Amino acid sequence: MIGLLSRCGPLSLLASSFVLTVGGLFIGDLTPVLIGLVAEVVLLAILVGRTGFPLIRLLPAVVATAGVTWSNWLLADPRSLTVAAVAGLRVAFFVVGGLVFVSYLDPFTLGDHLGQRLRLPARPVLATVAALQRLDTLTDDWVTLDRARHARGLGPGRGPISRLRHVCAMTFSLLVEAIRQAGRMTVAMEARGYSAGTRGVTRTWLEPAPWTRADTLLVVLISLLAVLPHLAGLTADLALPGASLPLG
Repeated sequence: MIGLLSRCGPLSLLASSFVLTVGGLFIGDLTPVLIGLVAEVVLLAILVGRTGFPLIRLLPAVVATAGVTWSNWLLADPRSLTVAAVAGLRVAFFVVGGLVFVSYLDPFTLGDHLGQRLRLPARPVLATVAALQRLDTLTDDWVTLDRARHARGLGPGRGPISRLRHVCAMTFSLLVEAIRQAGRMTVAMEARGYSAGTRGVTRTWLEPAPWTRADTLLVVLISLLAVLPHLAGLTADLALPGASLPLG
């Protein structure tokens, strides 16, 4: 069964990320943010479906959560583990969802929707699509460069210093290759008239950009998820007045 996210357009994915960000910034207690995170994990698992999602992509969320938690605990006066945990988990609440949604963005489909539904100017839209498309290919370029270096006998040794040198050399090579490809893409887009003025010219787009029921359903579900922690906190305040721990 294909998950709901695979059927959603880029605008609903971006809107859902924004809604989660706004909702997560105003969570102030530990219990509501834990409830929100558990509900989010369950909902995302349902939305992803059987297509699966590589958990390695959530590594930035782990780093961000740990960094925010540590800094809030270290710099707080007095130090409070609860306050630090709330700050870190609040970041995780919208970062995890954002990373999942961004993983389903397709640069070309995004360009179609930005140009047709939001009526944005064609030139910045095309530049954005080109940049995102190049970003998507960085992993493939890294693998190609790594194989080329191994074929030439320039692979890393077993020691950590050798591996560090290999990574630095690979990073520099990837940067040089990205600059070369950006130059070639610029020339190609210039030759096709993408830099020309668009006054009086109607641009055509590759595919239609419909807003489907899946898009509406996603935005509604994420909106309910963003409100859930606040409802849980309000319920706790009404049940046990004075028991919540405000961030101040």
